[in-house]
Amino acid sequence: MSSYKFLTGRGRERLTLKEQTLLEGSSSRVQMVEPRKTLIRRGEPVWSSMLVVEGFVCRSADDHRGRRQIISLYIPGDFVDLDGLKLKRLDNNVVAIGAAKAAAYSHDTLANLSKRCPRLAESFWLSSLLDAAIQRAWIFRLGRLEAEARAAHLFCELHARLEMVGLAQDVSFALPLTQSDLGAALSLTVVHTNRVLRSLRERGLLTFRNRQVEIHDRKALAKLGDFDPAYLYASDWNTPSGRPLDG
Repeated sequence: MSSYKFLTGRGRERLTLKEQTLLEGSSSRVQMVEPRKTLIRRGEPVWSSMLVVEGFVCRSADDHRGRRQIISLYIPGDFVDLDGLKLKRLDNNVVAIGAAKAAAYSHDTLANLSKRCPRLAESFWLSSLLDAAIQRAWIFRLGRLEAEARAAHLFCELHARLEMVGLAQDVSFALPLTQSDLGAALSLTVVHTNRVLRSLRERGLLTFRNRQVEIHDRKALAKLGDFDPAYLYASDWNTPSGRPLDG
């Protein structure tokens, strides 16, 4: 079994062990990344793409005042920047949230793998499509939901995604984000983020403490956040716990 947890859940076809081994063995390097390290800077040329093996990685952008917006989060098993394969540069920064481990794949290697193994090519393409689906959900969240609902939606999404790769318990998961990080992902100030977390806790929905999330009422949290996991394309998959995501 591949240690990368490549394509567990998210509606992807499972790769064969041979295909997993081929992908895992084709990386040019696997590196440990220090917390808060910038892996790719906006506008710089890129010649490889990375797969998250451990930890969390984000893509972020800063406005002219230096205020940060986290525009996407990546968990183990996610490719971060397959778009760089064709675009050759990114329009945002890629930063490790906490300590992380990432496997780098040169673009030449990804192109060769795609030619040699059509199922891998389909996997890369599907990864990009799923990232786009998640991005649309983030736009909805920021554009239409109030502060508490935004937070509820994000926590539901992360729990669902982590559960798909076996990194969440029934009601809890590790999350190395600070309140500042959450605010940057939800377009809230740190003060407002603190109030939102306190409200979710007092309503008996969720507790976020010491980088650990515990969900007390999953259905109520999903209802508050108007969360429907359909955009994760996992409706035909059961989680490692054996429960459908919307159960």
